[in-house]
Amino acid sequence: MIGIIDYGMGNVGSLVNMVERLGFITTCITGPEELKNATKLILPGVGSFDNGIIRLKESNLWEALNNKVQIDRTPILCICLGMQLIMRNSEEGHLDGLNWVNGECLKFSFDDKSAKVPHMGWNTVNFTKPSKLICEVPADPRFYFVHSYYVKCNERSDILATTNYFGDFVSVIEKENIFATQFHPEKSHKYGMGLIKSFLELC
Repeated sequence: MIGIIDYGMGNVGSLVNMVERLGFITTCITGPEELKNATKLILPGVGSFDNGIIRLKESNLWEALNNKVQIDRTPILCICLGMQLIMRNSEEGHLDGLNWVNGECLKFSFDDKSAKVPHMGWNTVNFTKPSKLICEVPADPRFYFVHSYYVKCNERSDILATTNYFGDFVSVIEKENIFATQFHPEKSHKYGMGLIKSFLELC
């Protein structure tokens, strides 16, 4: 059972459609009891950092998610804001993140006045090491981004890929059972479908 965390801040419908199109059974998780039967999890997110933290806590998912991911070691794919929520903190807010990955979120700031924020649209991704997460991704992948904040990882080993937007930033993370993308795979056509398929087929 693929559990998609629905805390009111994610593109849940598109993810459900993509996962079911790939032939997997999915369920939307709105509370801790629904986590029990999930063999893999997807944590999407659109919006502000503090609001995401508050929504997870109000849904009573905070502690249950920590146990499911950190203790039970259930594989999880975190998307966009979901990727940022697993950091220690963010310049966007004042609350602590889930702290599954040693890093923080920073706001894009450029000397070049032609650089627009948010970073929005299609961009390429440079994978820095082999991974089962990309075994089904077509060659020369590009993905769809919409974000004003980016992740800074303090452990180089957690970085799976970077993307260039007036400088390099971390666009994919892999840390044991935790995977995260700054881009939206559910909006990235065959490339995003390949990445989600790779994640769903992980042992």
